[in-house]
Amino acid sequence: MFLAATVALLATMALILGRAILGPTVFDRLQAANSIGTCAMLFLAVLGFLNGRPEFLDLAIIYGLLNVIGTVAVLRYFRGGSLVDPAGDRGEGQ
Repeated sequence: MFLAATVALLATMALILGRAILGPTVFDRLQAANSIGTCAMLFLAVLGFLNGRPEFLDLAIIYGLLNVIGTVAVLRYFRGGSLVDPAGDRGEGQ
């Protein structure tokens, strides 16, 4: 059963990779990259279960957190052109 789940995840990742290559906008490609990260996280969890290595679940959780942080960073970059706030944009003194 878990072998079927692994094959399904690999097929899903191949389809998402096609969306990343063909995506007409940057946001389509970003969504595809985020989905690939999620599938990779699930793949790590299934692989860890199949091999009897529970520490793979810890790696999958860390990978998921890095995926979210990376997505937020890229969206922030495309929104403002920089990853840091300018001094006047913090809302201090208002």
